[in-house]
Amino acid sequence: MYSVLLVDDDPKLLGLLENYFTKEGFTVLTARDGEEALRVFRKDQPQLLVLDLMLPKIDGRDVCRTIRQESTVPIIMLTARDAEFDRLMGLELGADDYVTKPFSMRELVARVRALLRRTYGAYGKQADPKPSTVVQAGTLKLDLDRHEVQRFDPEANRWETIDLTPIEFSLLEVLMKSPGRVFNRLQLMENSHGFAFDGYERTIDAHIRNLRRKIEPDTKNPRYILTVYGIGYKFGG
Repeated sequence: MYSVLLVDDDPKLLGLLENYFTKEGFTVLTARDGEEALRVFRKDQPQLLVLDLMLPKIDGRDVCRTIRQESTVPIIMLTARDAEFDRLMGLELGADDYVTKPFSMRELVARVRALLRRTYGAYGKQADPKPSTVVQAGTLKLDLDRHEVQRFDPEANRWETIDLTPIEFSLLEVLMKSPGRVFNRLQLMENSHGFAFDGYERTIDAHIRNLRRKIEPDTKNPRYILTVYGIGYKFGG
């Protein structure tokens, strides 16, 4: 059973979310402000957060930023603002997905389930250890079974682990498995998120920027994730 932390300062909406997720079989934790959200997260270690953007005491953006410094737990942002800037801001801070209010409970749960499957697999936990399936390109190595990405540091002469969010890992996996193939944004969204909605494909750009900051030696001259203008992206390592 997955544990989900729901964070919203609207008690009516929070109650509806809690009831719906409980009926869907989740273990539900709740918080009504940013301070409480961080306290519950650190104490109970939920497997996913549904986090409102506008919160009292500590803003949802700051909550997301703080959690990303401590964990790669999946985060879905809720926002009442429909402006692209506000939606993409959450992704730049490390959120994996966003849902704009008002939203369908069924769609939100579907998005949560898809993200959980991407992160933990079908049974809510990582699979038992087995021989690794490793994809390597140059100084970048992706271990599918360990769900781990490493980059070789020639100065230190060692491999260093890179912390990626679930969506960032899925995107890198899709690209590295098909080097040279060009993917458009909808294809990348379908393969990394498990679904694709028109109007959401620009979220891929935000995830790609975050991913480049983590894996590219020089983000201004990327060597691994290349832009194919007017189409999408490809892996060129």
